[in-house]
Amino acid sequence: MEKQKREDIICAFLFALPALVVFTLVVIVPFIYGFYLTFTDWNGVGVQKSFIGFANYVSTFTDKEFWFSMWLTLRYVFCAVILVNILAFFLAYLLTSGMKGQNFFRTGFFTPNLIGGVVLGFIWQFIFTRVLVAFGKQTDWAAFATSWLSRPNTAFWALVIVTVWQLSGYMMLIYIAGFTGLSKDVLEAASIDGANGFTRMRHVIMPLMVPSIVICLFLTLSRTFMVYDINLTLTGGEPYGTTRLVAMHVYEKAFTSRNYGVGQSEALVLFVIVALISGIQVSLGRKKEVAA
Repeated sequence: MEKQKREDIICAFLFALPALVVFTLVVIVPFIYGFYLTFTDWNGVGVQKSFIGFANYVSTFTDKEFWFSMWLTLRYVFCAVILVNILAFFLAYLLTSGMKGQNFFRTGFFTPNLIGGVVLGFIWQFIFTRVLVAFGKQTDWAAFATSWLSRPNTAFWALVIVTVWQLSGYMMLIYIAGFTGLSKDVLEAASIDGANGFTRMRHVIMPLMVPSIVICLFLTLSRTFMVYDINLTLTGGEPYGTTRLVAMHVYEKAFTSRNYGVGQSEALVLFVIVALISGIQVSLGRKKEVAA
């Protein structure tokens, strides 16, 4: 028995070894090396790397542009996460209700997620600067008389709209999986007890959907915090740097300004913030799941 157990462990380890080696080389080693670079003055190009202690972290915590982009990103993440999950949940509920052509609509709503962020940004840039402006001039609708990308507030909401359009279909599929996995016996029992409409949604369906909600919130948080491609191609951080999200700021600090040490330290601070927020969200969600 002991021998068989030992052989099973060795066999499992050998199967996991290739993935473990790749994960170590691609994730762990670069992370450790990047952490080391936060203590150097490397410019990202030269060979020389002088040790400067915590100077890069001091620069990070005193960089007003970094914290402005962080605050802007938090606003963007908050708006995008809420809107993406509300829309995805509604679409999933609608497309599991037995309506005609629901498989066609599922495919249609998921399609935007298949478009790369760079291409997506250019497509929506054309829509905001040409299509909607032409529409606004034809209809005398003041909201579209000028490009949304030319004003700070509307450019921010343009970013949110494009993100919601892209991510909702993907999250919708996760919610659909959750809806199709609901126990029909529980739903029938709730209906027999008189729970219908909003009451059934609030007290029966929502608690049972907590696992799907936790997954979707985690995925949406991680993807919106790290968004770069849409930010680059849709607004480029403009106008006047008012839509430069934190990922773009970190990239420009490291590669455009060639201040790789500071850029790497800012990336590490961003990683810690995202890890804390995601960890708290998952922890709170798991507690709700147990209660459900």
